[in-house]
Amino acid sequence: MVGSPDFLTSRGHDQAPEFQQLESPEGELHLRFYVASGMELALGAIGIREVISQPPDRITPIPNVSPLLLGTLNFRGRVIWVADLGQFLGDQVPLNTDRPEIPVIAIEDQDTMLGLAVDQIVGMDWLDVDLVQMPNNAPDSMAPFLRGEWVFDIEANEANQCLRLLDQVAILRSARWAA
Repeated sequence: MVGSPDFLTSRGHDQAPEFQQLESPEGELHLRFYVASGMELALGAIGIREVISQPPDRITPIPNVSPLLLGTLNFRGRVIWVADLGQFLGDQVPLNTDRPEIPVIAIEDQDTMLGLAVDQIVGMDWLDVDLVQMPNNAPDSMAPFLRGEWVFDIEANEANQCLRLLDQVAILRSARWAA
């Protein structure tokens, strides 16, 4: 029975083969997420090492460092800094760390890795980078870390929703970490 071609294909000899048309994704793969203030952002998947959820007690606070840093995290034997991404970008709403797990996006460039703590992960999406526009009305504290934004038309509200694309290399190399 297992050697039967009908077993492997779940089709009888009299059924025509079914051809399923697979759509090829357009654009580049991006991770979409929210920071504590409710703003939705995206990062290119190429610069993301991993997305992990950690209990707050696994992030060790370090005294006398930038208030943007929540502490350090042991990531597969490597100690990485974890930052509140929303506050780094200038949001006034701090990340709620009083919860079972905190989503952390580990970004990397060359040998530098940083964990970005966010409020909620939306998921992965193929987004067309040719449709990225220059940021419109972006706060000055966020502008140096933006590659652009996508503007989506929402017909029901007659308003535009924007999804801002972050530049992980600019975030990693920022002088704000020394403050």
